[in-house]
Amino acid sequence: MNATVYFLLRLAIGASMFGHGLVRIPKLQAFSSWMAESFEKSLLPKTVVVPFSYALPIAELFIGLLLIAGLFTKTALVVAAIVMVILVFGTALIENWEALPSQLIHAAFFAFLLQFIVANTISLDSLIK
Repeated sequence: MNATVYFLLRLAIGASMFGHGLVRIPKLQAFSSWMAESFEKSLLPKTVVVPFSYALPIAELFIGLLLIAGLFTKTALVVAAIVMVILVFGTALIENWEALPSQLIHAAFFAFLLQFIVANTISLDSLIK
């Protein structure tokens, strides 16, 4: 795979994750309340949903930063994919089928980038090696 193509895809998905976290952190309480309310009738207890709702935007922000910088890229992609699996599961539990395609697209990007990690040459990871 072309290093430039890999770099641009990594930047795009990194910007998406970073943006998700960036806009949610200033309104963290409201985001958490919204998420807790969304899961009120699901199988997941509030004691699981609320801590996750506070951790998610922070994880999104840091994953996004790491991907944009190309730092610890493989680890960031694995963690991002795990976050997406959790989000897909939660989304299915509350039957929010409209949100599912976006989450699956993110998961596919992470898997694709992991598959071609050797092309990650335009990155801080490469500079550090």
